Amino acid sequence: MMAEADLLYLSAQQAAAMIRQRKLSPVELTEAVLNQTERIQPLNAFVTVLHDQARTAARAAEAAVMRGDALAPLHGVPVHVKDQVDTAGIRTTFGSAIFADNVPDREDVLITRLRTAGTILIGKTRLPEFGHKGLTDGPSFGVTRNPWDHSRSCGGSSGGAAAAIAAGVGPLALGTDGAGSIRIPAACCGVVGLKPTLGAVAWEAAIDAFSNYTYAGPITRSVSDAALMLSVLAGPSPRDPWSLNGPKALTLSPGLIGKDLSAIRIGWIRKAANLQLDPDMEANVRASLAALAALGAHVEDVVEPIDWIEFPGRILYQGNFHVAMQKHLAQWRDKMDPTLLAFVERGGKFSMADFRTAQYARTDLFRKIQALLARYDALITPTLTRTALAADFDAANDEVVVNGVKCGITRLGWTAYVYPFNLTGHPALTVPSGFAADGLPTSVQIIGRWGADMDVLRLGALLEEARPWSGKRPMIPR
Repeated sequence: MMAEADLLYLSAQQAAAMIRQRKLSPVELTEAVLNQTERIQPLNAFVTVLHDQARTAARAAEAAVMRGDALAPLHGVPVHVKDQVDTAGIRTTFGSAIFADNVPDREDVLITRLRTAGTILIGKTRLPEFGHKGLTDGPSFGVTRNPWDHSRSCGGSSGGAAAAIAAGVGPLALGTDGAGSIRIPAACCGVVGLKPTLGAVAWEAAIDAFSNYTYAGPITRSVSDAALMLSVLAGPSPRDPWSLNGPKALTLSPGLIGKDLSAIRIGWIRKAANLQLDPDMEANVRASLAALAALGAHVEDVVEPIDWIEFPGRILYQGNFHVAMQKHLAQWRDKMDPTLLAFVERGGKFSMADFRTAQYARTDLFRKIQALLARYDALITPTLTRTALAADFDAANDEVVVNGVKCGITRLGWTAYVYPFNLTGHPALTVPSGFAADGLPTSVQIIGRWGADMDVLRLGALLEEARPWSGKRPMIPR
């Protein structure tokens, strides 16, 4: 029998193969993962753990194996889901006291797809209220912590998912990303996170489907698991207009099939709207670029100035929260996150002309990135300007400090590389790039052409092979 510590860090592909070959019991795997949720309680990663439901599903999965039934690609593999995605009959809180007792009667299509693929849902993970910030804390549940250092944030808003994956709670998590909310926590916790192309994975929960910049996608410990999970999630929904005309097939460019990257051109973007970049973060990204260059890729600096529309993007983001939260304020203001309330207040100060001008700026940014990706096969940036912030960082009032310099709010000082690609719709993958002097993970972001999700995953897989990171694990109380 495999040691439980090693069992917990199996990839989804390994686990599914072993289950098909009757070398691993879904019941054994599920029990190990449920036990790990208990061990990592100090991280505060879960809203709900489905002990009884998961065990019942695992027994049914094992019976199907023993009967010789045809098995789905992820048969018997545990998964957990950010508590922003509707699960029929299972509480979905959105990280808010407002929805503390909300039990949807309808299931999101992505949950249906995960179930159809054979996964076993083991729980719902933490997020800040309505996923509004890049940290995972809130007045209704406290702080979710980084498994590598409990004094640091796990990032957000899919923070519970990334912390749990890093800590060995299953190989697969479903996150969502409205301004970096998959990539930020994945980078903080040293795991893989993909924001797909707009429309590749249906997002049924969008309030404004036509102006959507929120995405659902995988958080995993390996690039191959992210690709496998994407293949399960991808596809249209009649509730998401972007998905109805989304990428019809996720294909790989010929120049990326092997390890000869001599046909591939990569544009290196050192800074976006941020003024500072931590030297450890930069050094590890440059080492990743060198690894791709060693395979033949042509890497060059992107030197032309780019307006990263940080303030127009903020107008869109905070303006939307201002409108969306109005119906809750009279009853719930005293129980809402002060940072969310600050966003709502700031968003109310923008005019309709401000909002429309910001929408035009979004179009300009999209066209600028399109022009770059006509010249390059992919763009590479750091994912964040520095490692994880302090767990008690106040996103409403504190400034991000990088290299001893105060750099403003999080989206300007810390997460400036991620939010632009929510606005442009291009696929963006974060993969670990090593560790900084403080012992926390660093990361690199790979951006691809519209619909080229498999290209960014392939580049990530090549980096994973050239600069392996998966052998290191955070210390978990036992």
